[in-house]
Amino acid sequence: MMSEGRIESALADVRELEFIAVRDTPVHRLDARAKIIVTAAFLITVVSFPKYEIAGLMPLFLYPALLLSFGQVPLRVLLRYLLIAAPFALFVGLFNPLLDRATAVHWGTWAVSGGWLSFLSILTKFVLTVSAALILLAGTGYPALCRALGRLGAPRLLVTQFLLLYRFIFVIAEEGLRMARAWVLRSRRAGGMPIRTWGSLAGHLLLRAYDRGLRVHTAMLARGFDGAMRSSRAQHWTWGDTGFILASGAFLALVRFTHPAEALGRLVMQVLR
Repeated sequence: MMSEGRIESALADVRELEFIAVRDTPVHRLDARAKIIVTAAFLITVVSFPKYEIAGLMPLFLYPALLLSFGQVPLRVLLRYLLIAAPFALFVGLFNPLLDRATAVHWGTWAVSGGWLSFLSILTKFVLTVSAALILLAGTGYPALCRALGRLGAPRLLVTQFLLLYRFIFVIAEEGLRMARAWVLRSRRAGGMPIRTWGSLAGHLLLRAYDRGLRVHTAMLARGFDGAMRSSRAQHWTWGDTGFILASGAFLALVRFTHPAEALGRLVMQVLR
């Protein structure tokens, strides 16, 4: 079980993304379906690069940089979530330098193995993909994303499950916060919660969450819930959404198939000579 302060901090982080998602910016005004399509194309483009590629990925940083600027998404929020997820990427590529020791390139007098290149490529792809996903969430909002997935053809049951799961994250977190606060007020121990109490509290939290879910479901049925999550906020496709998809697609195709970073590097070397 997390401490009371950590639970409150986690809830504040999630709610901060919700506050950012309701802003009125050019990115927020785009149709959520257009942003999902472009983000999916961006992710496919990133992962399609070879495992030793690093320079070719650099121009792709222009996409999240522009969305951060036009969407007014604070950079500190993005960096905080990247740091939270960074250990997973580090663990994935940590052993690459040990397993792939063959020399791939020479930088001056330095011989760089393929393992180090693949490790740096994994970190670069991690930053790009996670940044794109976080900006999509901050520039759209989770409920709007789920509704857009439904309009794109995702099964209604799956969309409803996503929406309810998101809402119940707050329900369970608030229940856990109340339990942690009650333990602190009733406990005579100084410091954190002992490990031997975690199992008991986790079991009680599960029971309380189950009981709360039954009450919520009964209340929803009493109000006419038929399995569909409806919203009064509707977005309409505009020419701006079409232009966003076309411009983003052209940029991704340019980066993937023409290698502008290599062309720029050769141009710089010719000028320096």
